[in-house]
Amino acid sequence: MIEPRAGVFVGTVSAMVRDKLWEMVCAGSEGGGCLMVHGSNAEQGFALRFFGVTSRLVEDFEGLGLVRIPEQPSSRTPRPPGEQQAS
Repeated sequence: MIEPRAGVFVGTVSAMVRDKLWEMVCAGSEGGGCLMVHGSNAEQGFALRFFGVTSRLVEDFEGLGLVRIPEQPSSRTPRPPGEQQAS
């Protein structure tokens, strides 16, 4: 495997090696998050695995894995009556 960017690994490995690597990554994540993309016979031609806290969410939409970036609350966002803003 090669590491084109810090923490991003790319390569072709067997399913057994892929599963062992996934176990090791999840066990050592220490509160972080990880995402694995690998080839499969699925409609998109790949499968996604994710673990822990990530900045993106992968959601199933009629069999397709789509990535959603959650909105960050803005200090200018109107709040419901009675809800206080943290100082």
